[in-house]
Order: sequence, then C-alpha cells, then structure tokens
Amino acid sequence: MPPLRRPAETKKIDLPPRKAELAAETDVLVVGGGTAGLGAALGAAALGVDVILAERHGFLGGNATAALVMPLMSFHTEHPPTGNQGSTTLLPDDRGKGESVIAGVLKTFLDRLVQAGGAIAPSVKTGYSVPFDPEHFKLTALDMLDEAEVRFLFHAFASETILEGRRLKGVVFETKSGPVVIHAKAVVDCTGDGDVAARCGAPYEVGREDDGLVQPMTLMFRMADFDRSGFQAYVKEHPDQWRGVHGLWDLIRKATENGELQLAREDLLFFATPHEREISVNSTRIGRVLGIDVWDLTYAEWQTRSQMRQISEFLRRHVPGFEKSYVFQSGVGVGVRETRRVLGEYQLTADDILNARKFSDVIARSTYPVDIHNPKGIGTVLKRLPPGESYDIPLRCLLPQSTENLLVAGRCISGTHEAHSSYRIMPVSMATGQAAGISAALAAKAGKPVRSVPYADVRAELLRQGANLGGARP
Repeated sequence: MPPLRRPAETKKIDLPPRKAELAAETDVLVVGGGTAGLGAALGAAALGVDVILAERHGFLGGNATAALVMPLMSFHTEHPPTGNQGSTTLLPDDRGKGESVIAGVLKTFLDRLVQAGGAIAPSVKTGYSVPFDPEHFKLTALDMLDEAEVRFLFHAFASETILEGRRLKGVVFETKSGPVVIHAKAVVDCTGDGDVAARCGAPYEVGREDDGLVQPMTLMFRMADFDRSGFQAYVKEHPDQWRGVHGLWDLIRKATENGELQLAREDLLFFATPHEREISVNSTRIGRVLGIDVWDLTYAEWQTRSQMRQISEFLRRHVPGFEKSYVFQSGVGVGVRETRRVLGEYQLTADDILNARKFSDVIARSTYPVDIHNPKGIGTVLKRLPPGESYDIPLRCLLPQSTENLLVAGRCISGTHEAHSSYRIMPVSMATGQAAGISAALAAKAGKPVRSVPYADVRAELLRQGANLGGARP
C-alpha cells in the first residue's frame, strides 16, 4: 500500500481558535537542538544570559544523531595531495590538509567527545574528518548544556510566531501538552529549514535557480559485524574499484544487470565510525522531493527504506567483508540536505567560496568544497577551494531581511544553491550558531535590536570564546 499523497484538489478548512500556555520568558530562545542550536545556546550562555533551547526530538544533535549524518566533515585547509588517495580506511582521502579553521564551541565539544571515547580526533589518518558515535554525541551535548545552565524543552515543534509589527516576540510550539509559547528578547532560528524565519515573513529561496530543485535526501544507516580486513583485502585485489570512501562500480553494474539492485547514485559511499566492526552507509538517494513538504517527506521515508533493504542485501551477497553484517540502526528520519535559504543582508555565492573571499564582518570560516548531489539522479559535482585557502561567512548572512529580533544559523543562512552545498556541513553550522547566539545575547543584554549590535562587539566575544576568525580582513 503506497503512502498518503497530496490530494488532487486542496480544500482549506477553518479550525477553531486555540489558547496556548505561556511556558517561559527568556533572554535568548534557540529553536532547534542540532549542531547550529548547540553552538547558539552555548555561545549565548557564555555571556551570562538566560537561554532556552527548544527541540522537536527527545534528544540533541539534529542531523548528526536523528539522521545519522556521520562523520563530521573536514574543516581544515587543503594542500596538494600527498599520495594516499587509494586508502582503504573508509575515511575521506588525505589531501595534505593543514590548518583547522573552526574552533570555539566546536573544538570544546569535540575535545569532550573524544575524551569520552565517542569520536576519533581529526588527523591524517581520518582524512581530517571526525568519526563519531551518535549516542556519545547526544550525551556530550546534554552534559555541556547542563554545565552552561541552558534550559531546554524537548518534543516541541515550532509552528507559529508571535509578532509585533516586524518584531518577533515569541514562538508557538506544538507539544503533547498542547500549544505552548516562549517569549524572548532575541531568537535564533536553528531549525535547518528556516521555519521560524518563514513564519515571520522573511523572504527565502528554495532550490537552484533554473528549475527550483534541491539536493536529494538520503537515509543513512549503520551496519554491524562488518569485517574490515575482508573488505580491505578485496580492495587491494581490485584497486580500480575503490577510491577512498566510495566505489564498487563493477559489482553494482552486475547486480543492476541481474535485477538485484536499483541504485539511485553512481556508487556506494561508506564511512568509518569509532567502532572497528561497524560501518556507516551513505548510499540511498531520493530526488525531486522537498523537506518542507509533508507529502514529499512521507514518500522519501518510504522509498529510502526500500533502498536501504536493497543495498544491505546486495552488500551481504556480493561484497567481501559484509557476509555476516546486518543493519542495526537507520536514521530516525531521512536526512535532508537542502530546503529554505533565508535571504539575509548578504547572500553568499559560489564565487565567494571558490575564490576564498574574505569579509570585514567575518563570524566563521570554512574550507569545505562545493558539493552538489545531483537533484535529478546520478552524479555529484565537487569543486574545491584553492590549496591552503578558506572562505569567510559574514555576519550579514545571519540577519534575515524584513524581520527584527531574529537571527538564523546553520544550513538555512543566506546563500545561493551552490554556496549552500558547501556551508551546510555540521562543523560550519556549529560555528555560525555560536556567532548567532553571541549576537542574540549581546542584543538581549543591551536591550537593542540584533541589527544594532556592533560587529566589533560580536567579533570580540567570538575571539574571547576561542573562535578562529583568521587574520586581518578588508
């Protein structure tokens, strides 16, 4: 039986007015407990203001834990390749990476996570990515919020906003207890989808310019009882069939011809985790769907779980090292790469990224390439920055147009479709979150609109909290 799909004719139904409970009032409200939300809450709390974080799941981490987006991708500059691209470690290739361009909350969080045994520190061996365990991730995030005295509310989905003109006064959350309201002096939208900004009437874009399509969704899953040595032996015998973290082209072709596999991408993509006999599989793909459409999300969950079953059976039957493996966890929900991009006072572009542009109001840096999974099907575009370079993200990308009292952070900040494919990764999201949280806290303390907070104050606090903003800027 197929899932429920969008009705051919949409009928609007009037609902009776509802009353909501005022749950709390706070200085800074952070909506969303993913990596951006963690950065925002911890960045704001370090200024001594009252912070509440609201999260729709019953745990923290967002895509890192709910969608199993593993590992954290590199946030280090790249230099010419060192010759290790044929690695069978199931970790991203070592391309001679150098400087870490993100620090602050991210560094503190990762240090804690590694110390707890929940992650492997970035190094040449890991290709400068960070393999992590999602359960350790959840616990470390909770510990850090507790220590920072951040209050939080789980199982709370942001559905409406309370406005006074263009000024955001509070957010309405749907809960098992009915609708609840949290009032705040400043709000940071870390929903990933720009839900709060959209409810406030902030302008936004969706998809690429020519056809409006977004990057495809992926359901990630973890497989246990993986024999790493058996897989590496196969790769050693067939070096043309594996490239760093992806490949198996001949096996895929044969299984496709035999009717066993209908893969929606050109190869299989694996990532290591901190556990020797475990592998993370990033190989399902569903295009022409939108993560802010309930009908599309339902369809994507249905299709990607069917793809997961096909892929896991293919691995057990045909790929050495997977003979006794099994799926022991899939994402709580399908992983969404791209939805709304809220238009801010500046829109970051692919040229800014590929030319490693620097900005006078830099609040975060990144080195990740333009990385676009084909919205229509097979294929991935990858364009790297110049060797040794990074690009800046300006504060203006976090300030939505036509709103007051609101900042955005994470993958919904202001940028083009191409630029978004670079800054969407989780380390960058945590860095933009930290900057947004600091800006919101400074505004709340001063009783000013967030736009009137001097950039120099934001920069000074970012540096005090250990952020890496690079050298002199124009």
